[in-house]
Parts: sequence; C-alpha cells; structure tokens
Amino acid sequence: MAGGGDEDNPVGLNVVAMVDIIFCLCIFFMCSFRFKQLEGKFDSWLPKNKGSSGPADTSAIQEIRVAMYWDPKAEKTTRQFGQRMIASDEELSTLIKGAHDDFVKLNKPDIPVIIDADARVPWSEVVSVLNICKRLEIENIEFALGAAN
Repeated sequence: MAGGGDEDNPVGLNVVAMVDIIFCLCIFFMCSFRFKQLEGKFDSWLPKNKGSSGPADTSAIQEIRVAMYWDPKAEKTTRQFGQRMIASDEELSTLIKGAHDDFVKLNKPDIPVIIDADARVPWSEVVSVLNICKRLEIENIEFALGAAN
C-alpha cells in the first residue's frame, strides 16, 4: 500500500491557495519593514533668528569662521581661517583659541565658531574641527551652508 488510497486522505486540502496567501503576506511585511538608522544622525538645534531672513550686519566681524574646501588635484581638504591657510590641527586650535579669547576679553563670549564646509569635504574632516572646538570648551558652534560645487 505504498501509493495509498482515498481512505488514507479522507479530506482533501488545497495547499496551493494557502501557500499563495503566505507568500503575499511575506512580501507585504518585507516591503513595509523599516530599518532603524542609527548612523548619520546629528542632533542640532538651529537658531530661528538667524539665516537668510534679512540683510546681514557687515559693520564688524562678529564670528570665528573656519572654511573648508575640497582640493580635487591633491585629493585632500584645505582649511582656511580668515585669509590664512591652515596646515595642521595644532595651528587651527591655536588660532581658534586666540580669536575666542579676544572675544571673551571684549565681553562677547557667545560669538560663534562657524564651520563652513563645501559639500565635497568628508564628514570626518568636519567632525575633527568640531572636536577641536569642543576640546577648547567652545559651546557656540554653528554650521554654514557651503558652496555647492
């Protein structure tokens, strides 16, 4: 009785329809599933009273700006503080600390350090400048929209 007969299987089940439904449910849940992205998030609180809402006051420089550009020929980031090109982290740290100390002496300790990087600069370079500012215990750090090239 290897083949079996109708007495072995008294109720016939249509398994094809059940497999189709399970397959459709699997596809639905796979398409609707969202992964939680932990990397790439950077909490920031942007000021509402600054930006492109009005003309800027250009009478006196009230910021410490670090400009960062990508040099495609050398394939590295160039940093600029004012008109001066910066070669090392120590030099940048000294210049930022000196400028911040000058503003503290003028009773303006809340002058921001603005990091102005273009879109091609790697994030690791931007974070290294951010770390320099944090090591110097500068609390007011802002990001500017760099030139889109």
